[in-house]
Amino acid sequence: MNQATQFPAGDNPVKNMTDLVAEIARALVDDQDSVSVEAIEDGECTAIRLRVAASDVGKVIGKQGRTARSMRTILSAASMKLKHRFSLDIVEEDHPTAP
Repeated sequence: MNQATQFPAGDNPVKNMTDLVAEIARALVDDQDSVSVEAIEDGECTAIRLRVAASDVGKVIGKQGRTARSMRTILSAASMKLKHRFSLDIVEEDHPTAP
């Protein structure tokens, strides 16, 4: 019964997870245009880096980190099914300072 998970042709689980994180984040924040997600793959693990506007960081993290913990739980559940580890980093979007 040890069978690797097979994905349909063109179906990328990393892209699916980044799209999922982006959609959840857009539903939570005020500035939806500032939401960006990048995946940093490292062998069996993929770090998903979520960037949001400085004013929206609290909304994505939630009270006592509950919202962020819930997003990480979803990624963890998907990790078990896909046999690929995902981690979530929430980063405040950097705004270049004027000289």
